[in-house]
Amino acid sequence: MLLAGYTRSDNSGFTVYNEAFMAVDLVEIANYLDNLGWDYRVDEEEERIITGVESDHVEDFLIVVQLDEDGKFFRLFAPQVLAGVQDHPHKAAILQTMLAISWETKMLQWEYDPSDGEIRAIIEFPLEDSILTEKQFNRCLSGLIQLVDNVAIPRLQEVMETGHDPGNVELGERILLSIQQEAPGLLDLLEKAMEARKKRGSFPNE
Repeated sequence: MLLAGYTRSDNSGFTVYNEAFMAVDLVEIANYLDNLGWDYRVDEEEERIITGVESDHVEDFLIVVQLDEDGKFFRLFAPQVLAGVQDHPHKAAILQTMLAISWETKMLQWEYDPSDGEIRAIIEFPLEDSILTEKQFNRCLSGLIQLVDNVAIPRLQEVMETGHDPGNVELGERILLSIQQEAPGLLDLLEKAMEARKKRGSFPNE
């Protein structure tokens, strides 16, 4: 979105135009939310929009759209998605699982405030001289909701209860099940190939 006003200066025979540019503003974000039929509150002083969604695993799923650097940096985050982490006996396992989830998924990151224990799920990126399209915004919004509510929070809640991350085991089981369904017999071939490789790497008397 171009803001009104250009400044012109001549330098060594060249004409240079400096234009004020805002990649995205609250009005555009509000229009995107209007098209989705969502309710929201605009906080112009803080350059952000606050909304929310009903979910299965997050008790109060607030969503904040924050524009920094005059609209050139986009942040979409869910504050306080997981409570009780600061003094939790499995705190290390919880934080490690959050890092694992970020590694395994696209876009989603985590923020932890050690002063009060707040956990935020966030998607953020610089726009600079680009715009944020409605399609991009909707993907970020739906991605944040689905990853947090359907993937991250159930997994993190189990870590809080047991101290163990079930994610890697479940992921492996899903991959094996998918292979068996899509390519019957492939698992047997993989097993034989792994056994043959093991034999090639061993000495005759072993």
